[in-house]
Amino acid sequence: MITSDTRKVTCNAIDRRRFTTMTCAAGAVALAGAAALSGRAANPASIRIRKSVKYGMIREGKTLLEKLQVLKRAGFDGLELTLQKKIPVKEVRAAVDATGVVVHGIVHSHSEEFATPIRYCKAVGGDAVLIIAKTDNRLSHAENNKRVHTAIRAALPLAEKNGIRLLVENVRASPHLNTAESMAEFIDAAGSPMVGAYYDTGNTISWTNQSAEHWARVLGKRIVKIDIKDRGHPIFGDPKTASQTAIGTNGGEVHWENVRKELAAINYTGWAAAEVAGGDQKRLTDMAHWVNDVLQL
Repeated sequence: MITSDTRKVTCNAIDRRRFTTMTCAAGAVALAGAAALSGRAANPASIRIRKSVKYGMIREGKTLLEKLQVLKRAGFDGLELTLQKKIPVKEVRAAVDATGVVVHGIVHSHSEEFATPIRYCKAVGGDAVLIIAKTDNRLSHAENNKRVHTAIRAALPLAEKNGIRLLVENVRASPHLNTAESMAEFIDAAGSPMVGAYYDTGNTISWTNQSAEHWARVLGKRIVKIDIKDRGHPIFGDPKTASQTAIGTNGGEVHWENVRKELAAINYTGWAAAEVAGGDQKRLTDMAHWVNDVLQL
């Protein structure tokens, strides 16, 4: 015979099971949502790298919306803007909402005034500003470091407040930082986790005497984002400077197998921006396939 007490126990058991099921489902949804926002897959064994380009590489479409539609069809997830081509925030937000292609950062290389790009980056939904530690040839190595560190530290309170990281790229304009060791030391001396490395694979070969994998190994966990570039590649390289000497795989100067090993060693997940000559949707689609190939995505 089923008594009222039996019914209470049964209902309570059902309610507990329903609550547990709902809680687990909600947790799974929350985890998936957090994974999507962070760029990491929910399964930690599945590391996701998202592909992007620089705005000027999209040579098809007139409006930002049209360009993002082209980029999405080509297989990319995001792009970076510059202050020189400062598109109104409202237009950026509308285009991002319509396509799902995000603006993940701002490229800022023309000055050491970082407040403006930080605010713009935050407004358009990005998380980092690419900066250049330009060398003043009239100054010593130590003096150059001090000068740029002063500018970075002045911007750090605003960067921290807005959650925008300042990422130093290894570039030709910074000959006083032309080794991976000097770049790592420079980043560490900034004294803030908000400062990291924007690691450019091709620049390591074109203006230093160290390999791309050596830079990746030394910079290690300092690497927050990467530019995918290989000047020696017959299609996605630089015909003016390429040696056309194939190293390892994929037909260029970068030994991609070794680079992948170093990125895997730090469990890299984040943005990989193709930085080569741009073009129309077909060119961008081929470029996306090339990035998939060299990174084995």
